[in-house]
Amino acid sequence: MFVLSESNSIANHFLAELRDKDIQKDAFRFRKNLERLGELFAYEISKTLTYRNNSVESPLGKKDVSLLGDYPVLVTIMRAGLPLHQGLLNFFDKSENGFIGAYRGLHDTKDHFEIEMDYISSPSIQGKTLIICDPMLATGKSIEKAYHAMLRYGIPSRTHIVSVVASQRGIRFINARMPECRIWVGDIDDELNSKSYIVPGLGDAGDLAFGPKN
Repeated sequence: MFVLSESNSIANHFLAELRDKDIQKDAFRFRKNLERLGELFAYEISKTLTYRNNSVESPLGKKDVSLLGDYPVLVTIMRAGLPLHQGLLNFFDKSENGFIGAYRGLHDTKDHFEIEMDYISSPSIQGKTLIICDPMLATGKSIEKAYHAMLRYGIPSRTHIVSVVASQRGIRFINARMPECRIWVGDIDDELNSKSYIVPGLGDAGDLAFGPKN
């Protein structure tokens, strides 16, 4: 697992602004900070990918370089994940993309609610690197359902899960149910409240990025 906040960097500023209840009032800045973190995650994940020797010709000669061999497939859970997805896509600009419409359904107790999925679109992921992003990793149920839904499009060679804020419970859930996946998070919080939202977290990322929903 990789945690951005474990070392000091500009990422801490983006994370702090995402949490700040006053700065959150600026939806554009909220989306931009999610996008920036997506770019930082893309840079870190790029270090784990496969590269091939190549050469590039400048006006004055040739230079041997290592270039990305295969671009990962980028998948996001709408709608909150769209700005984070865009940040990943800014760096992996030749990647194919998938989109999943998933949301929390009936909520009986803190420990039980249904994840509803009503839309999925994706290219083949057979033998490819898969990156699934969702800003909040609370219980882990949305990510698990999204991941298993993606397997109808093939078996990836490697899967990365990207979230901005995760709960300890969500991380334990993913590690137990999806041990083949590597987790990349901005920061980790300890608690979930009675509605299974992360505390202190940052609130509803979808509403903060795009406005309240009915």
